[in-house]
Amino acid sequence: MKPTLILASSSPFRQQLLTKFNLPFQSFSPEIDESPIAGETPEQLVKRLSEQKARVATQHFDEGLVIGSDQVAVFDNAILGKPHTKDNAVAQLSSFSGHTVTFLTGLSVFDIKSNKAITTVVPFKVTFKTLTLAQINAYCDAEQPYNCAGSFKSEGLGICLFEKLSGDDPNTLIGLPLISLTKLLAEFDVDVLMLQEA
Repeated sequence: MKPTLILASSSPFRQQLLTKFNLPFQSFSPEIDESPIAGETPEQLVKRLSEQKARVATQHFDEGLVIGSDQVAVFDNAILGKPHTKDNAVAQLSSFSGHTVTFLTGLSVFDIKSNKAITTVVPFKVTFKTLTLAQINAYCDAEQPYNCAGSFKSEGLGICLFEKLSGDDPNTLIGLPLISLTKLLAEFDVDVLMLQEA
């Protein structure tokens, strides 16, 4: 029998990624406080928030395997926020020019019935081209990435900002590391391949 899969995210990008598994799932928007705790590392933050998001499902569902995810971008040992304005986005992208930004994606699978959660953090590195101010301005005007951590959308035109991508799974950058998710689901005896219908 197929498990009830629940995605604790309202992100259309994460929902689109999960459809690659070819399995039915439900989704909801977990409303949690995402503020970091004093002294918390970026790894600890995304681990805690991804599990917290998954556990919110108990308010909406009685059973199921819940997938929670949270992502931060880290540059110069600082967590990058969303720019919110063009000026901030231009400043962020200018500082990244010719440098590498690390994305940390927390991923949690939580079984509502057993109250068991397994959580991991998946890193992914993005090296930026050396960008001119004109290129950065053109990109910001075209895609307006003001609500995205790091000031870019890698699933869109943002891919043109990069020199190279380094990591185990390109889906990680968009916000849902599917290779790691397959492994976590296996810990709950869910084999994605064996659930496919002929």
